[in-house]
Amino acid sequence: MGTFSLAPDQLDWCAELRELAGRRLAPLAEKGEPGRVNRPLVAELGQLGLLDRLFTSGALGLCLMRESLAQVCTEAETALALQGLGAHPVHAYGTKEQRERWLPEVSAGRAVAAFALSEPGAGSDAAALALRAEPDGDAWRLTGEKCWISNAPEADFYTVFARTGAPAEGPRGVTAFLVPADRPGLTGDHLDMLSQHPIGLLTFAGVPVGPDDVLGEVGGGFGVAMNTLNLFRPSVGAFAVGMAQAALDATLAHTAQRRAFGGPLKELQTVAHQVADMALRVESARLMVYAAASAYDEGADGVPRRAAMAKLLATETAQQVVDAAVQLHGARALHRGHLLEHLYREVRAPRIYEGASEIQRAIIARDLYRATEARKP
Repeated sequence: MGTFSLAPDQLDWCAELRELAGRRLAPLAEKGEPGRVNRPLVAELGQLGLLDRLFTSGALGLCLMRESLAQVCTEAETALALQGLGAHPVHAYGTKEQRERWLPEVSAGRAVAAFALSEPGAGSDAAALALRAEPDGDAWRLTGEKCWISNAPEADFYTVFARTGAPAEGPRGVTAFLVPADRPGLTGDHLDMLSQHPIGLLTFAGVPVGPDDVLGEVGGGFGVAMNTLNLFRPSVGAFAVGMAQAALDATLAHTAQRRAFGGPLKELQTVAHQVADMALRVESARLMVYAAASAYDEGADGVPRRAAMAKLLATETAQQVVDAAVQLHGARALHRGHLLEHLYREVRAPRIYEGASEIQRAIIARDLYRATEARKP
């Protein structure tokens, strides 16, 4: 993958996935209730075998799925990604019993997963989370809140990160738990967001968890969270690239047929140059995403920095490209139901979730300075 060129079979599969998304997934997405989990859509993702691929395709395969789906049906893309984000810690760190109980259900689209990390006072600063895991014999009781949790409060189980140690321990005092949704004391509410994804608030009122619910090791939850994000951050970039590509394709079609000032818009130099810049940004972001995903799959050095770079560049690029596409389309792009009106709402959130752009810059800079110090004689 040094040149980041995809093999013919990969290109063919991406084309097939885009066709499937338009024919089988988009109609189900249109029937979904805004702000709620679309279980028929999740079930269809399972029926098509896409959810099972979350655990077998590696980082690059995940990126190809997310980019391809995003070009056609962002709702299907998001449903797929959320299943992966919530279930990956179970796949990577779960016990045999945890994996056998939940992963087949996730792969089949029968169980909805969620990744419960963010809190009202600890969004991008994951080490500062305050959800308490209070000792109760050889077990714990979870007390506190999680906020802005995708698929909450409708998920069937949650990967929950709670503080088993003292606050002064920082990331070393965090443990990951697998918490089924029917545990006593666990409640939640829907949140009404700009982009109408299923997102909610979770309240833990002494929710019981035991040693059998731990993912990984006690005190190792921060590593579970960061390793999961290192896998999924490049694919957030792939989601952004897919949206940007859809906006670019729509702009190419529009400016080729739309006439103004005596000819097609594409013949105006200012328009042509802007379209060229859009294409340049999309391709640059795509290459950065593929590079980061390949580094993850190959076990290369600097994966957190590469993942941060990919997410940062791709999500910021997508915002710019979608905005430029809206400008070139004019008022029609702001009409509810237009592709670009949809993308304009969808493209904003990825610059915040799974680590805001500012956090990605901090990760990149910290890694660069660390590497510089390590090279000093």
